[in-house]
Amino acid sequence: MRGVGVSTGAITIVNALPTGIGSAAGIELAVRAELELRPSGSSERWDVRIEPPTRTPLVIESLSESLRCFAPGSSGQGELSLASEVPVARGLKSSSAVSSAVALAVARATDASVGPADIAAISARASIAAGVSATGAFDDALAGLTSGIVVTDNERRTRLAAIPLDPDLRVAVYIPEQTHAAAPDLHARLAREHEAGRRAAAASLRGDWVEAMRQNSELVERALGYDYAAARARLLDAGALACGVSGLGPALAAIAPSDRIASVERMLPGPTSAHRSLRFSSDGPFPREAR
Repeated sequence: MRGVGVSTGAITIVNALPTGIGSAAGIELAVRAELELRPSGSSERWDVRIEPPTRTPLVIESLSESLRCFAPGSSGQGELSLASEVPVARGLKSSSAVSSAVALAVARATDASVGPADIAAISARASIAAGVSATGAFDDALAGLTSGIVVTDNERRTRLAAIPLDPDLRVAVYIPEQTHAAAPDLHARLAREHEAGRRAAAASLRGDWVEAMRQNSELVERALGYDYAAARARLLDAGALACGVSGLGPALAAIAPSDRIASVERMLPGPTSAHRSLRFSSDGPFPREAR
């Protein structure tokens, strides 16, 4: 039994911590999980080998939760390997991408019939159990499995809206070396921004992702102490349609048409070695009828 799961990182349109409503869009930084399972009636549980340094609490929780869902009552041995292009703890959804890729690999290995919301829900449960997310980041997980912008209720784990993106759009990202603290540790700071978060969420729900991203970045910068206002103004002057802090930062993302993306990338803060120009995720690992 063999399965391969692929998911991607994402950028934030609206952070879900202030209200429970989140919005994100997948970007082409991938995580690939490969799983080999050998069922055996002689063992009492699954013993799956995971090589360090990918043997983390999140990966273990994601694997365990997925096996409970897709292979209940079974046991045996196996191997799981992971490869990720998503920088860790920068706000580009590495945790959601990893847990989704693991869950999808288990689903593929067990021939389970699933859709992206099923995988995103497992990712959310595993992320909370592992202590890497306060809300489960259902929006981030779903964005990494589909295309366009998703808007979700992270508490109910439901998709509220799907906003297509022009295929000509690109995203320029500033990815500093420093990392952010775990989401549960920052929850209280962002929870105080409930009213501002409500306005940002309302903008995303009516399809105004440009305004949603602006309002979200202002509240995240205010709550977490980032000083990106001047940088955002330069990015907009250079041709960005929208820009803002992604996740809990410190990554800063700017969305622009392909013919302006080089100019926008040059206006990102920090050294050019910390800049990336990326495409948004296209079709993802699911056929359109399963979404």
